[in-house]
Amino acid sequence: MNIYLIGYRCTGKTTLGKILARQIGWSFTDMDDQIVAQAGQSISDMVERHGWPYFRKKEHELLQTIRLWENYVIGTGGGVILDDRNIGVMRGSGKVIWLRSRPETIERYIMQDQRTAGFRPSLTGKGVREEIRQTLAMREPLYQKAMNAVIDTDDFQMDRLCDDLIFSLRKLGLNI
Repeated sequence: MNIYLIGYRCTGKTTLGKILARQIGWSFTDMDDQIVAQAGQSISDMVERHGWPYFRKKEHELLQTIRLWENYVIGTGGGVILDDRNIGVMRGSGKVIWLRSRPETIERYIMQDQRTAGFRPSLTGKGVREEIRQTLAMREPLYQKAMNAVIDTDDFQMDRLCDDLIFSLRKLGLNI
């Protein structure tokens, strides 16, 4: 059994995922970090050289491996839900938690995050605010389809969010 954290960029998947894993005594992995390590290049370089479909293929291949792991908290890429097969893999091997934030919160954290340039290449070629609004409008139904529970992360008080997350996971039947 694993815990998959899904959601848009900068909604807390890595930060909260590491804290949650530490609190429940599980391991943590970030899928984007794994893909970068395996490819030996940044996501921006990968997308520039090979395109988004190549990255999404690598993401799916990695998820096929991760699904076999046990007791991991996984910070997924924000677009993992774009491939319907990924939703089935995650739901079949764990619990899926959507970390949801308002567009203005996401924009603020994207602008503050130093990893944005290398790890978060543009999805649409539009400005940050417009890209967030447009992409969220398209992805929200997919996050909703994939999730077992949702946690709103606009208030980045990690201890409270982690407590909320553990409570939700226990309600879903996880003995943590």
